[in-house]
Amino acid sequence: MNFKKILIAVDASENSMRAVRYVGEIVGSSPGFEVTLLHVAVSPDRDLFPDEQVWKAKKQEMQANMELFFRKSRTALIEFGVPSQNIHERYIQSGGGSLSHQILGVQESDGFGTIVIGRRGVSKEEEFLFGSVSNKIVHYAKGCTVWVVE
Repeated sequence: MNFKKILIAVDASENSMRAVRYVGEIVGSSPGFEVTLLHVAVSPDRDLFPDEQVWKAKKQEMQANMELFFRKSRTALIEFGVPSQNIHERYIQSGGGSLSHQILGVQESDGFGTIVIGRRGVSKEEEFLFGSVSNKIVHYAKGCTVWVVE
């Protein structure tokens, strides 16, 4: 695994933007770092929408919001000195299963040596009952560094 190959798991939240900025501050203009922003999109529950057209419109809105977040993140990283050609974005549709395992699958298959994730701030009770993506990544990651940014 290459520790200079950084995967930032993002969800367009302020916590994700803090993680992006943290990476920018740490690696800045240091040579050789590659940063990939990864979003695993979870489709909204189809049953919550009156018809297929409204559901598809919601999915498109979610993707447009994520693309805007990617642009803001890219700008922030460039301002910290990360070369534009070293910043990549991946938007993948969830294949079901836990988000943490999908993120770890990308990390393993693409040889990322570092995973960065923002901590969402769920309560201890929620974390105990449902877990959290960051908590699961910390527990299940192998052969890489994990940065959890608060």
